[in-house]
Amino acid sequence: MRTGGIGGRILAASLAVVAVALGIVAVGVVRVGGNLFADLMIAAGDTADHARDMYDQSVTVVLVVAAVVGSLVAFLLAVLFARRLARPIEQMAGAAEQIADGDLSVRVPVEGPAELRSLAAAYNTMAQRLAEQEEIRREFVVNASHELRTPLTNLQGYLEALRDGVIPPDPATFDSLREEVDRLSRLAASLSVLAGEDRVPSVLGPVELDVLVRASAELVAPALARRSITLDVATDPGLVVRGRADELTQVLANLLQNASRYTPTGGRVTVTAERTDAAVVVRVANTGPGIPPDDLPRVWERFYRVEKSRDRERGGAGVGLAIVKQLIEDAGGRVGVTSGGGWTTFWFRLPA
Repeated sequence: MRTGGIGGRILAASLAVVAVALGIVAVGVVRVGGNLFADLMIAAGDTADHARDMYDQSVTVVLVVAAVVGSLVAFLLAVLFARRLARPIEQMAGAAEQIADGDLSVRVPVEGPAELRSLAAAYNTMAQRLAEQEEIRREFVVNASHELRTPLTNLQGYLEALRDGVIPPDPATFDSLREEVDRLSRLAASLSVLAGEDRVPSVLGPVELDVLVRASAELVAPALARRSITLDVATDPGLVVRGRADELTQVLANLLQNASRYTPTGGRVTVTAERTDAAVVVRVANTGPGIPPDDLPRVWERFYRVEKSRDRERGGAGVGLAIVKQLIEDAGGRVGVTSGGGWTTFWFRLPA
């Protein structure tokens, strides 16, 4: 226990309180009590010196012994209590220094009084969240670099081939170049949405959600029909929510694109919108292999994909669902996902 630490200060304060208490008791017992005893003995016919000697031999000796024993007990209790308080705090201070140095794996034991146990548990939770965020950041950097590297590598290959005359500068070549540039542009736009750049949200207003749902389904219907995927749409009439029409259109487009990407040929996609209490719930469900339970909580993360392939048809950029979550929560709503029984359902809820 360090002298200048919290344990030393608690010990010093405890001993100071004991000293003051003993001083007050000593004054009261030795001086005031002694004088009263002498007066009573003199009134009974004894002498003042004999009365004082009697008092000193009995009460004063007992007081001194009690003071010594009390001081020792107070010292031991203060040391134990100070150590019990100081050790968890010193452990947390040491762990904080390790975290500041980059070691996010350090945890502190949950011990001591109830308040310190609660503090240690909260501290460990914070460290766990920091470690999770660091892992997400690392994955984000890796995935973002991959998404940027692929089109840039393709562009570099095309340009070098054009320069060396390996491929002719015909419209098909330029279409391929334009496709890679568009891919980079879409990725940059998606990241800008997630970062909130160049986005000045308009005031939330009434939006006819049933109309948006049907319009969005009509746009994706031809692509689904080419793969023999059945599309069913069912909405309650007159569903009005508070939101922003352009952002809700993007949300529906992302969810339908996601359903289209992971629905096998000959599968089924359903879109429903219904009123529940004071909210409207939209569900986009599709048949397919489903999402493993361990992956369900992470599907809303940026660049996270259950399908690990990197091909354009099924890989995607991995930011569509993150955009859905951000836009819906900005409008005061909630998102969720369930998967099982051959169906995967993404849903969002908005206040009506």
